Amino acid sequence: MKTVDPTLRDDIIAAIPNLRAFAISLSGSVDRADDLVQETLLRAFANIGSFRPGTNLSAWLFTILRNLFRSEYRKRRREVPDSDGAFAATLTTHPDQNTHLDFEDFRAALDRLPADQREALVLVGASGFSYEEAADICQCAVGTIKSRVNRARRRLGEMLSIDTAEDFGPDRPTRAILTATDRP
Repeated sequence: MKTVDPTLRDDIIAAIPNLRAFAISLSGSVDRADDLVQETLLRAFANIGSFRPGTNLSAWLFTILRNLFRSEYRKRRREVPDSDGAFAATLTTHPDQNTHLDFEDFRAALDRLPADQREALVLVGASGFSYEEAADICQCAVGTIKSRVNRARRRLGEMLSIDTAEDFGPDRPTRAILTATDRP
């Protein structure tokens, strides 16, 4: 560390009350002002080599303080108080491309099902028909529709590597759907 001229050091120390008053006027807080003055002094001593003797020391110190305040102001303006992380948790989203890719995988797997299983699954699972209504549409027994839907669901799960509800992902819409379908 470079040795500071004692006269320059004394002049810097003499400027502290004025720096503090300026910092209070900027920040509106005595504690924040003291932090600004301390950081200003640290930067001034760290960069003392850039000060040109014969120029206005107070102006140089006040410029450092003002720049520090503005930098912190810009930084804080973008920050949101969130000590418990609740706000940050609401900002997270899953990437859209995963949903699109998952849907494409589902469509491809659905297309690979036998036609009778795909038809039964679409009628009951996607179109919302009861087993009885789907049996009437397909002109077969209710037990046959139930069997086809069960085999289609099991086969889709195998093709998509889905063993449990946890494999669907942690996003809220998916969890809401799974919770709704788990109810009796």
